Amino acid sequence: MPSTDLPRAAVAPAAVPPEGPHLAAGETVRTVGLPGLSLVVRSRADGGPEPALCVHGLGGSSQNWSALMARLSDVVTAEAPDLPGFGHSPPPDDGNYTIPGHARAVIRLLDAERRGPVHLMGNSMGGAVAVKVAAARPDLVRTLTLISPALPEVPPQLTAWPTVFAGAPGMIQLYTRLTRDWSPERRTAALLSLCYGDPGVVDGRAREDAAAEYERRMALPYFRDAMVRSIRGIVDAYTLGGQHALWRQAERVLAPTLLVHGGRDKLVSMKSARRAAAAFRDRRTLVIPGSGHVAMMEYPALVDRAFRDLLSDVAARERESGGPAGTGTSTGPSTDAATRS
Repeated sequence: MPSTDLPRAAVAPAAVPPEGPHLAAGETVRTVGLPGLSLVVRSRADGGPEPALCVHGLGGSSQNWSALMARLSDVVTAEAPDLPGFGHSPPPDDGNYTIPGHARAVIRLLDAERRGPVHLMGNSMGGAVAVKVAAARPDLVRTLTLISPALPEVPPQLTAWPTVFAGAPGMIQLYTRLTRDWSPERRTAALLSLCYGDPGVVDGRAREDAAAEYERRMALPYFRDAMVRSIRGIVDAYTLGGQHALWRQAERVLAPTLLVHGGRDKLVSMKSARRAAAAFRDRRTLVIPGSGHVAMMEYPALVDRAFRDLLSDVAARERESGGPAGTGTSTGPSTDAATRS
C-alpha cells in the first residue's frame, strides 16, 4: 500500500508566468514541491473517472502527451510531469538523472498526492522509468502503457548510436562545436527527423513553437548536464545485471501492459519490440508501421484506440473474476495498425 506517513505535496499557486509551459485548451499546470525536487505537472481540467500519469522521454516534456491526454479526457484524468531538469522542472538537488532516480521522482509524486493506482504511461526513457515504477510498486499501477520504451538493446540499431555516443565524455562539447552555427529551426528539423516516422506531419506553426522551445531549453544553464547525465543513466541501465536489470524488472510487472512500437522508429528497433512482447507476462502489442519514436504525438488516434481496448479488456476480466486485473499470466492479442488515423 502507498506510504501514509509522507506529508502532502506542497502545491504552488496555479498562475502560470509568461515564460511558463505552453498549455493546450483544457490544460492546467501546477508546481509540486517534494523532498529534494520540484516538479511542474500538466493536467487536464476535464478528465474522466480514473487517474493516469504520463512520463516523457529523453529531451522531452509533459507537452509530448497533450494530444493523447485530450483524446482520453472522457475516460481518464491524465497528468504529466516534467521530469527533474526537463521541460520547466528544475534539476534535482542530488543531480541524479539515472533511470532509478527518475523512477523515485515519479513514485514520490504518486505517493505524495495519493493518486494511485494509476494508468501509467511512458515513452522512450519514460518507458524505462515506468517499468521500474511498475515493478517496484505494483500498488501504484493499474495498467501500464509503454510507447517505444528504452529497454536494453545490445548493440543498439545503427540509427541510435549517435544518441548513445552523446553521453560519452567530450562528445556533447564536440557536437556543440560542430553545430554552433545551426539555427533553432535546423536543430528542430534534425530532432523531428530522429523522432518521427514522417516529420512532414508537423505543421509550420508547430515547428515554430518547437524551435522556440528548443532555443529556450538550450539557454538553461543545466540543459546539457541534464541531457548528458540522463543519456549516461540510460546506458548504465543497459549494463545492470541481476534483479535490477530492466528486462528482469519487465518480467516482474503484474499490471496489464500495452506495448506500442513504430515500424520506422530510429531509436528502438523491432528486435527490442519482439523481446518486450516476450518479457511482459500480461501484454498486448500495437505495431504502427508508419510511426517513429513518439507514436502518441504522431498517431494519437491509434494509441487512443488501443488504450481504450486495454481498458475494456481489463474491465471485462475484472467483472469475470470479481477482482482487479494484473495477477494473471495470460497475454493479450497483438494488433498491427497499418493506416494513418
